[in-house]
Formats: sequence, structure tokens, C-alpha cells
Amino acid sequence: MMNADTVNARERIPDSCCFVIFGVTGDLSHRLVIPALYNLEESGLLPEKFCIIGVTRTETQSKTLKTDLMKGLEKHATRPVKQEIADKLFGCLTSIHADPSDPKSVENLKAQLEKARKDKGVTNHLFYLAVPPGAFKPISEMLGAAGLLKEKDGAWRRLVIEKPFGTDLQSAKQLNADLLKLADEHQIYRIDHYLGKETVQNILVLRFANGMFEPIWNRNHIDHVQITVSETIDVGTRGSFYEQTGALRDMVPNHLFQLMALVAMEPPSRFDAHSVRSEKGEALAAIQTQTEAEALKNSVRGQYLAGRIGDRQVGYYRQTKDVSPDSTVETYAALKLTIDNWRWAGVPFYLRTGKALAAKRTEVAIRFKQAPFSMFRTTEVERLSQNYLVIGIEPTEGIMLQFNTKVPGPQVTIDGVEMKFRYKDYFKASPNTGYETLIYDCMIGDNILFQRADGVEAGWAAVQPFLDAWKKAGGKGLAMYQAGTDGPEEAHELLERDGRRWRAIDGE
Repeated sequence: MMNADTVNARERIPDSCCFVIFGVTGDLSHRLVIPALYNLEESGLLPEKFCIIGVTRTETQSKTLKTDLMKGLEKHATRPVKQEIADKLFGCLTSIHADPSDPKSVENLKAQLEKARKDKGVTNHLFYLAVPPGAFKPISEMLGAAGLLKEKDGAWRRLVIEKPFGTDLQSAKQLNADLLKLADEHQIYRIDHYLGKETVQNILVLRFANGMFEPIWNRNHIDHVQITVSETIDVGTRGSFYEQTGALRDMVPNHLFQLMALVAMEPPSRFDAHSVRSEKGEALAAIQTQTEAEALKNSVRGQYLAGRIGDRQVGYYRQTKDVSPDSTVETYAALKLTIDNWRWAGVPFYLRTGKALAAKRTEVAIRFKQAPFSMFRTTEVERLSQNYLVIGIEPTEGIMLQFNTKVPGPQVTIDGVEMKFRYKDYFKASPNTGYETLIYDCMIGDNILFQRADGVEAGWAAVQPFLDAWKKAGGKGLAMYQAGTDGPEEAHELLERDGRRWRAIDGE
């Protein structure tokens, strides 16, 4: 059994830097960013010369901020919190007040960065925007106007931006244009936490480090691909956000398309950020653009009704706080997409995501074509198992291969079996948030796991016809599904008309 921490110990230590967190008092910082920094500190992967500057919109004492973050760490930590590690991490934390609406307040940040340079010799700056999307541009412009994004004298400046990156194709293009006026592409890290998951990263290794898979990874052998991200949680207290976003915007152009790109991309010429991101961008750009009529035909949008999920009662979406009583916003989305290139011509990609579903599951399922069965005439076709390669991402991390074999006995009887690999059975790894790899890569300057401007825009271009078609349709075509099920019946019909069916969400 391999120990992941042993492997991590061989990683290089990042350059000294100031880690500046905008939105340090928010939920994202408490749940993910600070616990990830703690785990990196415990693993010895933070630089010796390191400081955290927490930027708040109101005057907050550093001591008060440390106490608040420590409470958050104890609540959200993925490992037992060791006081000496926490003390070391928070010992380098300072709180400062800065607000884009008050241009003069940026002087507080500049003064603190200058103090870090004089006291610790730290000249590299990483600006992490753990803030709502509307704040991305004003904060970046504040940093740019103050000269804090300009790289000089060998010191680097990096800007980390969370999702959602835009709300449609036009807004994504505009945000890219605005940011690229302030910083170069290599300085911008568009973060998608799905790419921090070990199993997602392993898709590249599975495909390109194993000679048995790449030769059959094409239209000659693959019937179709299913990508599922299902959640049991409902919208909860995020009604206002969800009314502006919906399932499609929230999940498809980022999470699901990142999975799709890793499955569909061509082999990169080398394993570096430019090559990998270029191939991912090409795959997304090759998604067939659909007319609005085609988009309506090849999609399903749904909204959950009241129901039970386990022992929990879930209310009707339209009765959620801050949700319109006649809302047509989707909490479930399913799409049929095709990729116009030599490898994937004629192979449909079926994507689905939704809230308040029967089980939490994220997986990529590659369905291979049926083998000729004429030599097994005595075996009913229904007894022949479908050949699937399933990459499980949540909640079970692993890979499953489903194939046919002979049942013991004097007659040739065939049945399907599964061969499973689970990460936890082979690798000993400390629990983490999924952000550790991404934050570490930001600090060492490796942007292979981050989206590039062209990839972001290609993703939005692919979903724009669906957004436009659904907007024009209004409430017409919105399917309802009961909370605790696997989604609307119309989603099953989307595949059934092609002679296919979804894998069960609540299955193993």
C-alpha cells in the first residue's frame, strides 16, 4: 500500500509568498481554503517564508479574525487539528481592511505587503478571490490600478478566481477581456474544485498511461458516454443565488464540461499546462453547436417537488425562501451533445445534473459497443451485460469494469460481472478538502488544472443555445420530479428514444 503523504514529501516547496484572501470571513474560506492551507502546512508543503493577509470589508482586528478562522477550522477540518500546526499557520495571519468602493483603502494592503517584504523578504503575491462573482472585476481593477498585479524584478503575481466565471457566453468573454487588460493569461488561475479531485486527475493517467485503453477510446468501440453529477442536497438557503443561476449555469459549463474534456481530448504532445489545456479547449470547441429547436429536443430541464430523501423531508423548490412562487428555474438538467471530430463522430455524450435526487453520485461511464453474439445463440440477449468502464468520483473513488463471463456449470451460460478498484483499498492518503492540490499548484505556478480563457468561452458557447431556448420557452417544457427520485421521466425518454438508458443513480 502506497502512502500519498510520502509521495507529497518529495514535492518541491513553493516560493515564498503572501497569500492574500479576499472574502476571508466568508463560507468558502472557512470550509475549504483555510482547511486546505492547514493540510498543506501539516504536510510540509507551505514555504518557510509565508504569510496570510485576510482582506475584510469592515475593520477587523487580526486577533478577532484568527479566533474566527480557528473556530471554522475546528468545524470543517478533514483531519484532527494539531494546535502547533494551527498556531504556525495563523501566526503569520494579518487582517486588513480594503474595499473596491473605497480606492484609498488599497493603501492598507500595499502597506502590509511592503511590511512583509521588509520583515520577511517576501515579494511574491497570490491574490485569492473567495468572493461572489460580481466582485471579481472591481477587486481585480483595484489591484491593477494600485500596480499590485505587475510582475517585476523576478517576483510573480497570481490572481485566483472562483466559479462561476460569467453567466453566459457574452459575460464570460467580457470578464476575460477585462481581466486580460490587467494581467497576462499565465497570471490568471480560474479555479474549478472538481479538478482537484484525485479521480478526476486520474482520467488522464488512465487514458494515456495504459496501452490497453487508448486504442479503443474512439467511435469504433464506444457506443456512448454518460456523465452524472447528482446531489441529494436541495437548494436550501441559496434560493436567491439559484434563481439567478439554475442547474445548467451552476454545473455544466464548468464541472461537467471539465470531465467531458478530459474524456474527449486528444493525447497532448507533452504533459504540460499549455499542451493539456490546448487539447481540452479543442475538445470543447468541437462540441456541435445546436439550433434552438435542436437544443429543446436534446435537453430536459426539471424542477423538484416535495419528497423524502432518506429520513429527510424536502420541500417544493418554489416554496424555498427567496424563490419566486412561479419560478421556471431548473434544478435538474440533462443534455445530449455530440463532438464533431474524427474520434467521436456519431458518439453521443449524455450529461445530467440535479439537486434533491436519490443519491449523491459523480461518475463518468463509458459504454462500449455490444460484441457480436451469434456464437452464443442459446444465451438470451438480455443476459449479456453491457460493457461499461465507470470512473467513480463521488462518493466512491475508483474504477469499475463491467464485462461478461461464463457461469460455472456444464452449459455455456453467460452473465455480467464487475471488477472494481477503489482508491482507499490501495492508497493510504490523509483526508483532504480537494483544494490542496489546486492551491499548491497556484503557489508553484503550475496551471495545468486551471481553465484558460479559450476553454471557458468554448464551454459557454456550447450551452448558450440551451440557455436561449429555455429562456424563450419560459415555463413550457419544464418537467417536474419528486425529491428523492432520479429525476424527471422526460430525462429517461431522452435516452430511450436512442435505444439507451441511464445508469441507476442509486446503484452501487
